[in-house]
Order: sequence, then structure tokens, then C-alpha cells
Amino acid sequence: MSSRKLTRSIIVGAAAIAVAGGSYGIVSATSSSSPAAATSSLAGSGGGGLNARSGPAAGGASGTVASMSTSGFTMTTSAGQKVTVKEASATTYQNGTSTASASAITTGEPVLVLGTTNNTTITATQVIAQPAGSGGSAASSAEGVIPFQRGAATTSKTVGQIPADYTEGSGPIVSGTAANKATEAALAAYPGGIVDRVVLLSNGEYEVHYIGVNWPHHIFVNQDFKVIGAD
Repeated sequence: MSSRKLTRSIIVGAAAIAVAGGSYGIVSATSSSSPAAATSSLAGSGGGGLNARSGPAAGGASGTVASMSTSGFTMTTSAGQKVTVKEASATTYQNGTSTASASAITTGEPVLVLGTTNNTTITATQVIAQPAGSGGSAASSAEGVIPFQRGAATTSKTVGQIPADYTEGSGPIVSGTAANKATEAALAAYPGGIVDRVVLLSNGEYEVHYIGVNWPHHIFVNQDFKVIGAD
């Protein structure tokens, strides 16, 4: 083989190896940095803001039942936000503090719904019918809450105590009893919006994220599940 042909063969072979290696590197990088992998490694770690944008999480809302269907019902909060509630075989019901059945939920009934929130839809784990005047979150007024108005500027104000080391988007998203208690406390103090996640802060307190209203956006609940501030 001539020197020229030998040189050309070496160059072609090297290029093929480089392309193959480059392709392997691209595939590996794409695989390890996929959204699913990132979510799996960071969600709940308390180390960054990604978990603050994670999808369906424990939350809830309170309001008045507007309509019934075979799969659940719709309700309207005291700030005018419409919420779709999906019921399941595992959904439990209360009438005040007493155990009840699904029949306790009727049109015009004030209710508190706890479950998994996805935007304005809640898959209910618990539905509590609250008689008018009971003092529950659904029966409270929306005093202090600023309803959402399309085109209106976002309200920015702070009430009460905000944890000194609070950083928006940090902290693990919580579920279960802690999330339910924090959600109930937030809805009792500021009814009208929808809780779409509860985050555990570094000091052991909770940040309850609020949507569907112009203010508040974050409600802070201490370890005794008492609301201490909002912004």
C-alpha cells in the first residue's frame, strides 16, 4: 500500500473512532441529564428550586360545592376560584368531626378538600363537609386575601413573620399528616386560594404555596401548625 493510501486509511479510521466516541458521549450526557433523572435525584433533597416546580403534590382548598357529577364535584372558593374535585374509592368523608359518607356532600355545602393538587384539580383523599357557622376554613371570610384578576398587577406585601433564612423554591415537598395540617391551617387563616404544595423549611417550619389568588402567594406555618406570616 502506498504511503498516501496508508495515511488516508489512518485518518478515516481515527475519524470513525472520534465520531463513535462523540456519539457515546452525547448519548450518555442526554441520558444522565434527562428531566426524569434530575427530578429523581433532586426532588425532596432540599437543595434547590427544582422541587418547587414539581408536579402534583399534597394540598387542598375550601369552598362551596357548585355542582355534582359521577366522578366528583366542583366547588367555588370564597375568592371566586373554581376547583374540580375528583373522588375515588379511597376518599374518606366527614361531616364536621363525625365520619360520614359521600352523600354528605351536596350542592351548596361548604367543604374542605385535602388531596393531591394539580393546578385547579384536586384528587381528594379527604372531604370534610362543614356546617355553616362552624368556624371552619370553608365558613371563614376571605378577609385579607386578594382575589385573582386577569391583567391586574401582582400584589407584593408581607404580613407577620417570614423565616430569616427562607429562600423561595428550597426545601423538600412534604405529604401525609404534616402536609394536611399545614394546608388546613393556611386555608383557615387565608381562605380563597388553592394549596398546591407544602414545603419543609430548614428550621422545621412550613411554607404553604398558594395559587388562584393575587395575594398571598406563600403562607408560613410553624411546627405547631399555626400561621405566622404570609407574603
